[in-house]
Amino acid sequence: MITTDPIADMLTRIRNGIMSDKTEVIIPHSKLKYSIAGILQANGYIGKVKVVEQAGFKNLSIKLDGSRQPESLLRVSKPGRRIYAKASEIPTVRTGRGIVIVSTPSGIMTGKDARSKGVGGELICEVY
Repeated sequence: MITTDPIADMLTRIRNGIMSDKTEVIIPHSKLKYSIAGILQANGYIGKVKVVEQAGFKNLSIKLDGSRQPESLLRVSKPGRRIYAKASEIPTVRTGRGIVIVSTPSGIMTGKDARSKGVGGELICEVY
């Protein structure tokens, strides 16, 4: 299946899986999605992330048993409207209770890490 915005598709699959009390979701693999899933896992929003191969295609298997399930997964930068921020302009989410995921020249990282390293980039999504 071809999608215009694969990251939004990934966030929607996770959101729908949580709302329907699924224990696991399967999404098509890409390095960017794997990095985003790794950040969500490191912050406790989702459980284990594995790369599985089915019928010759790589997929991500994401367990939805994180220590704190997200209330909201919001895509910020979209294909029709990219949102960039300098290190000093990266927003905080819910007064620090949530995270913003940023694509920087140093890789995919949380907004807090990007601010501490002094790099800006594209705001991918907000999670709280």
